[in-house]
Amino acid sequence: MGLSVKLQVFEGPLDLLLHLIDKNKIDIYDIPIVEITNQYMDYIHQMEREDLNVMSEFLVMAATLLDIKCKMLLPAEVNEEGEEEDPRKELVERLLQYKIYKYMAEELKDRQVDNAQTYYKDPTIPQEVLDYVEPVDVEALLSGVTLNSLNRVFRDVMKRQNNKIDPIRSKFGKIEKEEVTLPDRLSWVEKYMRQHQTADFRSLLEAQCSKVQIIETFLAVLELMKMGKIQVEQEDTFGEIRMKSCMEEKNTNQQSQMQPEEETGINEEKESEDEDDN
Repeated sequence: MGLSVKLQVFEGPLDLLLHLIDKNKIDIYDIPIVEITNQYMDYIHQMEREDLNVMSEFLVMAATLLDIKCKMLLPAEVNEEGEEEDPRKELVERLLQYKIYKYMAEELKDRQVDNAQTYYKDPTIPQEVLDYVEPVDVEALLSGVTLNSLNRVFRDVMKRQNNKIDPIRSKFGKIEKEEVTLPDRLSWVEKYMRQHQTADFRSLLEAQCSKVQIIETFLAVLELMKMGKIQVEQEDTFGEIRMKSCMEEKNTNQQSQMQPEEETGINEEKESEDEDDN
């Protein structure tokens, strides 16, 4: 007469592994792979072999356990950081993740059972009750209030408010955004150089009010140098930088080039008038 054994139904191979770990009271971070593999294989042999879909998942885990068992018999591998790699690390991470999901599933199932016993209905309070406002007797409400009590309450509120203030951060200043654009600063520097013709670079930067304006002024000077509107000179290393405007010089050169042409035109007109008189 054969002995019939009723096996516990597990949702998958990880569920079976967690059952074996809990049953043997094993630390999940230090799994005795040989013992667990033997117990796992015994369970596989006792399973019904007709259900191949279920068996396939358990056989894959059995192959994984045997692979880890073989690696445990070999010398430990060393990673790039010089530490020995544990062949059980990936399996432990999968078990921990599955354990979390299983716990959350049981928690959600309990909440579903509790919510199934809860019933809701639409509010049936009459509109007269909703519109009712309880009258307030101001004199009865302020009967025990005096100036001293109000002063005491005011002081308590201010004291609590002062306690909320951070003694260090309260001394910090406010950061305000300054609207300074490069085109505006470029026009300002160009106009400044047209009026003064020469300027000291350090003095120009020190006249600015903030770091943002200093940066914008510096960029504007570089842009004007690139456009050829100003020239920069420095006689000595780490010496003062002098800026010179080239904008008026261009206008002067254009006027000087136009003057001979105008004089030539005037002389030609005079010669033509003399010929007409003759």
